[in-house]
Amino acid sequence: MREWGSDSSDAAALYVFAVCDAPDPALFADVPGFAVGGPLRGLRCGELTAVVQTVPAADFTDEAWQARMSDRGELERYARAHHHVVSAAAALWRTVPLPLATLYHGEDRARQALIAETERFRAALKRTADHAEWGVKVYAAPPPTDEPSPALRASGSPAGRSRPVPGAGLAYLDRKRGIQARRERRHEESLRVADTVDAAFRNVAAEVRRLRLHGPELTGTSRLQILNATYLMAENRADELAPLVRELRERTGAEIELSGPWVPYSFIGEV
Repeated sequence: MREWGSDSSDAAALYVFAVCDAPDPALFADVPGFAVGGPLRGLRCGELTAVVQTVPAADFTDEAWQARMSDRGELERYARAHHHVVSAAAALWRTVPLPLATLYHGEDRARQALIAETERFRAALKRTADHAEWGVKVYAAPPPTDEPSPALRASGSPAGRSRPVPGAGLAYLDRKRGIQARRERRHEESLRVADTVDAAFRNVAAEVRRLRLHGPELTGTSRLQILNATYLMAENRADELAPLVRELRERTGAEIELSGPWVPYSFIGEV
């Protein structure tokens, strides 16, 4: 829904955080939004209410936003502010969160565009009512150390020996094949563990999204991530999750991280 262009010269833009079924738009007045904008407020869009804030257009041009995307700290600051507003609304009313940086050229354009999506918003509100999103990340156990000490040669002889032991080359190749075979078995086992954990959560979840795995540069750790998924859970089943994680940890030996409850960003569809 972002309609903001890089060449905009308007003084202000209308930022939309979420759409909800709040009956009174004035109820958002005390919730802080972005520091660069005006007060948060509700904008009636037919039968629904959009949570909006007037912000400086210059702060949200394509160029400004691309620069912000390359600054991790700055991007996180905006993402946290966006999430705070969405969470505040969701704590009180059924809410459909909109993507970060959803902007319009004024109230009339925003109201017109949002009203046109009323049916999809209503479907999302119905689908996620009394549900929350829970994240599950699974990491494989670290692999054992396969390589021999560099101080020893393949035969186990001292590193200073000048002549290779007969058959050392074949022994080296056999070891390399064994290492590769063990890596392949670990990979297959990791896939089985990921599927086992995913299947267990699918049994209690209303909907599931399996996400792209994160590498070490995103996780900040050398652990190998084998499952990154999010599950839409009925609120009355949330107490089942902690015991389920404990049981799966014991059964698989994997590291399993559970996070939530979150506003169901991943289950609102294309809005």
